[in-house]
Amino acid sequence: MTPTKGRSVPDTSDLIDVDSLLSESELELRHSVRDFVDTEIKPHIAHWYDAGVFPVTLIPHLAKLGLLGMHLTGYGCPGRSAVEYGIAALELEAGDSGLRTFVSVQGSLAMTAIHRHGSEEQKLQWLPRMAAGEAIGCFGLTEPTAGSDPGSMTTFARRDGDDWVINGTKRWIGLASIADIAVIWAMTDEGIRGFLVPTDTAGFTATVIPQKLSMRASIQCEIELAEVRLPASAMLPKAKGLRGPFECLNEARYGIIWGAMGAARDSYLAALQYSQQRLQFGKPLAGYQLTQEKLVNMALEINKGTLLALQLGRLKDAGNLQPHQISIGKLNNCREAIQIAREARAMLGGNGVTLEYSPMRHANNLESVRTYEGTDEVHTLVIGNHITGVAAFR
Repeated sequence: MTPTKGRSVPDTSDLIDVDSLLSESELELRHSVRDFVDTEIKPHIAHWYDAGVFPVTLIPHLAKLGLLGMHLTGYGCPGRSAVEYGIAALELEAGDSGLRTFVSVQGSLAMTAIHRHGSEEQKLQWLPRMAAGEAIGCFGLTEPTAGSDPGSMTTFARRDGDDWVINGTKRWIGLASIADIAVIWAMTDEGIRGFLVPTDTAGFTATVIPQKLSMRASIQCEIELAEVRLPASAMLPKAKGLRGPFECLNEARYGIIWGAMGAARDSYLAALQYSQQRLQFGKPLAGYQLTQEKLVNMALEINKGTLLALQLGRLKDAGNLQPHQISIGKLNNCREAIQIAREARAMLGGNGVTLEYSPMRHANNLESVRTYEGTDEVHTLVIGNHITGVAAFR
């Protein structure tokens, strides 16, 4: 018997009534984003993923839902809470990591950099348009030889009169080929600084990275900066040193903590539905003890991971979230989510390697999510530093 893929299955992932910890407004937001994902993303995501296409037509809808820069206030931004942003990230990633990544790059990275470190003129110029989805941003930090160690970046901005001239290469930069504005981090004679680079500036080239096995319904690029000349007003005045980009990265990492549980939940529900309908040896797979053990273990980790995300969200809303706590959430939830997606894929047997079912797509995406915004190793050392008081990065 082959399961009916379009048939809905009750969400039994909440075993401990986590919903009772959410406010009415938080539940309403979740309902609206989940409905959007169910109607606008899930029916089409297999095609987008297979074709390696990011659905740019969804950008106005994401803006209308208030999901772009949603945790920021003023300048046309929605001004929602950290928990509400997390809930939205979870629901989006239940559709696909690529859609949650778009919201993260636009809001948590590019818009946060401008909101937190930009001048008033820069904020007024870009943030309202970005919140409305009328302008797209990207965030250029990672380089071909500088990923986990951004302090070793070789992109350099030199003074030339009143102007800045930037040369260098950035890699794995989300949205760069469709972006209107790029936040570029470069070394200067005075340390690392951030610059706003309109993508139509002479010398700026963004090339899409092809043949990815992960995040296929998303855009990642290599950026070349060849004698890119900018006025002095292009510099982000409040960002000095690595603290500037790291503050933005922490915003993105926070969203991943929630998002990974969305991919895990969708994988779990796909395996649950399949096991209830697929007959083997005369009864459904769900009737076997080994199957139930796998489903139980998945649900336990989803509940624990969601509680962890919620606790960190409440801390963030109270202004008390610490960097090592973000690392705890990112390390744990990505690690557990990818294991759940892989286990769910195995439960689907041969059918699980097709795009008719979501777990293998989620597992492939999570290979990227687990890597970007800090690898497992980096977050382990952040936590280890907090526990021992000894930095072990070098």
